[in-house]
Amino acid sequence: MIRLVPTVTMLGGLLIAGCASTAFSQLDGNRYYKAAIDTYPVAIVKVDDASELRNPVYIEPGVHRITVQAPPGGAHRYGDQQTITLDVKPCTRYWLVAVKDGPLASKFAVKVDHEEAIGGCRPSA
Repeated sequence: MIRLVPTVTMLGGLLIAGCASTAFSQLDGNRYYKAAIDTYPVAIVKVDDASELRNPVYIEPGVHRITVQAPPGGAHRYGDQQTITLDVKPCTRYWLVAVKDGPLASKFAVKVDHEEAIGGCRPSA
């Protein structure tokens, strides 16, 4: 029984070390800065050709085409969609937002609201 504890501890440490060496990034459609009144959360609809339904979206580093949908404005039932190209850095979390002239506006621009390093993530060698 005493031998099992060090073995389990060593295996747990190896698993954690193995996970920490895998580089990944995240896209989040929520606003990071809540005080900016001209920004709105977005739904991340597609990354490249894959449909995404969860938030945050886990993504591999590199250049990606990201399609987002803004909240509806005015008499529109659904928000407009827009596709951007983003060079995603390893081990980085991005908050994407829609920048609109007001809550009734339909047109918007996509902006990276904030980016930060993901703790415990290390880029692959």
